[in-house]
Amino acid sequence: MTASPSVAELAKLEEELDPEMQFRKVPPGTALLVGGLLLALSAFHYYTAGFGLLRETTHRGIHLAFVLGLIFLVFSARKSDARIVHPSTLLRPGGVPLYDWLCAIAVAISSLYVPWIFEDMAFRVGNPSTLDVVMGSITIVLMIEATRRAIGWGLPLIALFAMVYAIFGNWFPGIFLHPGSTWANLVNHLYLTSQGVYGVALGVVATYVFHFVLFGVLATRIGLGRLFLGVAAAVAGRFAGGPAKVSIFGSALFGMISGSSVANTVTVGSLTIPMMIRLGYKRHFAAAVESTAATGGQITPPIMGAAAFLMVEFLNLPYATIVVAAIIPAFMHFFGVLMQVHFEAKRTGMGGISDADAPKLSEVFARDWPTIAPLFALILVLFTGYTPYLAAFWGITGCMLVGLAQYRAASALVFAVAIGIAAPTEFLRVPGVNAAFTLSAFAVMAHGVLMRSAEGRKRVADMVDAFILGAKYAIGVGAAAATVGIIVGVVTLTGVGFKISWIVTSLADQWANGVAALIPFFPFELKSATLFFTLILTGIVCILLGCGVPTTANYIIMVTVAAPALGMLGVNPLVAHFFVFYYGILADITPPVAIAAYAGASMAGADPFKTGNTAFRLGLGKILVPFVFVFSPSMLIMVPGFTWAEMIVSTAACIISITLLSAAFAGWLLAPLVRWERFVIGIAALPMILATPTTMLTSALIASPVLLRQVLARKAALAPA
Repeated sequence: MTASPSVAELAKLEEELDPEMQFRKVPPGTALLVGGLLLALSAFHYYTAGFGLLRETTHRGIHLAFVLGLIFLVFSARKSDARIVHPSTLLRPGGVPLYDWLCAIAVAISSLYVPWIFEDMAFRVGNPSTLDVVMGSITIVLMIEATRRAIGWGLPLIALFAMVYAIFGNWFPGIFLHPGSTWANLVNHLYLTSQGVYGVALGVVATYVFHFVLFGVLATRIGLGRLFLGVAAAVAGRFAGGPAKVSIFGSALFGMISGSSVANTVTVGSLTIPMMIRLGYKRHFAAAVESTAATGGQITPPIMGAAAFLMVEFLNLPYATIVVAAIIPAFMHFFGVLMQVHFEAKRTGMGGISDADAPKLSEVFARDWPTIAPLFALILVLFTGYTPYLAAFWGITGCMLVGLAQYRAASALVFAVAIGIAAPTEFLRVPGVNAAFTLSAFAVMAHGVLMRSAEGRKRVADMVDAFILGAKYAIGVGAAAATVGIIVGVVTLTGVGFKISWIVTSLADQWANGVAALIPFFPFELKSATLFFTLILTGIVCILLGCGVPTTANYIIMVTVAAPALGMLGVNPLVAHFFVFYYGILADITPPVAIAAYAGASMAGADPFKTGNTAFRLGLGKILVPFVFVFSPSMLIMVPGFTWAEMIVSTAACIISITLLSAAFAGWLLAPLVRWERFVIGIAALPMILATPTTMLTSALIASPVLLRQVLARKAALAPA
């Protein structure tokens, strides 16, 4: 098997391919200062996760001050300037423009102003002072600029338009008309209340997301990602189309610890894309397989994308509920990619990895099994009723222990057993236990460092670097979460969300009535048809919005303006949120802005647009599954009225539908498919989505001629000559 790239090589690849990781090059002194601030940010979140969060506004204010201030230091105003190391001058102290230093200081002060005046907040909301408006204006303006630098123009432009709409609402026509607002009142709503910048989105990133991002970086650094890739290669490598299936299994496992599509593409793809190309896959197909599988990381339990943690707050549900609900849909995503890869391999005669290149499962576990202990601890703490951030705290502690201890295997085993005993017995809730556990873990780590001198110092440096990298990953999403608070604030201030929901449902109802009038014996209820068209409209908007907005921001915006439309049609809130979440992620593999697909194309030397189109086709599981669980909510398990019968039937129907569509796209089922057969089974797959007896029978009748001919063709192919 191809040797794994080094951590430095992977970091360089990711920095080249992910716009959110393209940091400014600075002289060593400034790099040390910025690294120290990033380390302090990670240390702050690690400490508060284990020993108690600060008051809500204070915690969010400190997080925002760090995030926005750091963005002005690590991101250049122009991307072209980021690659140049400038010398230190009077107007560019430490190689960073003076105006960036001033912006960083100003936004840090204005971010901390709200926690500072918190005791008087009740007297200020609705009646802001001049200083309140000035501080709020500084925060809003610099926050939008920081977000532009970190993630691009998409979200800032939407936020600016939202503010224009809030102020000049009396100029807008028809249903969008509202009285308008003054700048002072808008700043009051966005800055001083919990409906704007300091709202739920920022709170979730500061309380949950940061910790799990940090855990993912540390877990990868200690070798858990290598374990997952080794297991995938050992299990799937020898089958038809082996490297492509390794890519899917590896991405599924790696996605358990990383919710970043680009990071997953780079890490797993650095091994699997060259292997696929060597086996004979076309470059664009190899890149598409990896990028499509990699986007599954955002929906794969237990560590999903940031939007999953937002669901916890929006729906007031335990994170464990979200994790369980995501299991079957996540499986369906990877199953959809797997079936297309399998049929493609059968059609083209692709083989697997040779025995010499495929690792042995026993050797993989013998080398890296200790790295599973932190993930075991995180899952156990999470599912025994503790907070997600405490689970992340113990996961991070376990990563440091395994990464630094002299006797790695023994330390991992003792740690896992200790958590296994303490968590179910509620022992972790006893005051002082976290401190005792943590001090013991640090004592073991310190012993390992002292016993190994040079090797120990290298590992410490590696852990410090991981803490810094974790903060770098998180500052972009932190800025996006704060900026999306502007959009949410405008929606709550103007009530435009319900207006958009009314427009969507009205249009869908018109379409449903129009289709029903055209078809003499319309087989569906009018309400179901209206819901179907509402889902189509919502999905299209999610994908279009995702072209310029990160998944997290996309989810928040669509939940604010589109989920109410689904709620008006009787869709369970958990189901509605999952639908929006899944379709928002599709933007990562949907041209023209398919960031994960383009990352894969760059690594494969393939055409980006062709890769994006292929990736979108391979992601049909993500396209179909949300429709299935809307009409059959039991697929999500954690919904009112769940029944095993409905879950089994809907899951089976979804598997059949995905299999038929995959065969139609690939041109192979049991034997080669001719053009008319591909068309027929493609049509047959669609009614299966609704998972009712009528639609399933309809699908079976449509597909039966093709299935019969395929069985006969298969028998003929296997018959002796």
